[in-house]
Amino acid sequence: MKVIFLGTNGWYDTDTGNTICTLIRTADVDIILDAGNGFYKLSRYIPLDSSKPVYLFLSHFHLDHIVGLHILNKFGFPGGLTICGPEGTRKILGILIDQPFTVSLSQLPFVVRICELPHERMELPFTVVTKPLVHASLTLGYRIEIDGHVVAYCPDTGYCTNAVDLARSADILIAECAYKSGQSCESWPHLNPEAAARIAREAGARNLVLTHFDAEIYKTVEERIHAERVAAALFQNISAASDGMEIEIN
Repeated sequence: MKVIFLGTNGWYDTDTGNTICTLIRTADVDIILDAGNGFYKLSRYIPLDSSKPVYLFLSHFHLDHIVGLHILNKFGFPGGLTICGPEGTRKILGILIDQPFTVSLSQLPFVVRICELPHERMELPFTVVTKPLVHASLTLGYRIEIDGHVVAYCPDTGYCTNAVDLARSADILIAECAYKSGQSCESWPHLNPEAAARIAREAGARNLVLTHFDAEIYKTVEERIHAERVAAALFQNISAASDGMEIEIN
């Protein structure tokens, strides 16, 4: 299994990176976590003629997590695309992925299926557990079990027990880090490096990768590296993601 970080910014693109999108390549399927502007880089890794089914997991509908969907017609996806998201995904995407904003789902050159979670999780060919996180709007965190590995994904959240539960003994926890050390906001919850490390430590995760760095707060790569160092005081196996970074999970 390989995890590839296509976009690692939160809020907007900068020279440091595109907005959030992560690709997980497995033997039989390709899995995408959120669809920020990093989404366009998928064609660098998924061949146009790839027969693998593709599964896209949307955590919520803030634009920095879905703006890449307007270029869906860029891709081939002959194995089909399943878009998974919270309840209400069909209605919201039926508005956003349509005229006058972009090409409609029905006009795409591949089959698209929508799966609303958690109620339709049994339709997926691998195990997916979802739990709501703590954010300004409904946001799902994911625990994906496939090929004998566990990937936990906790975007856009404050510290919460649901995040810890999703990351329990995970091979890799991909967690947001929008705030810098010591920063917090009750009305707009996000993680700082200490909170992300606390979740990984309490969950007993093997590895932690920080992503979704707020573009207004983290303006340089060096600031991300500092966040990694802060978190490493609480949890040793940690990396600060950057666009293009790849991690092998064995």
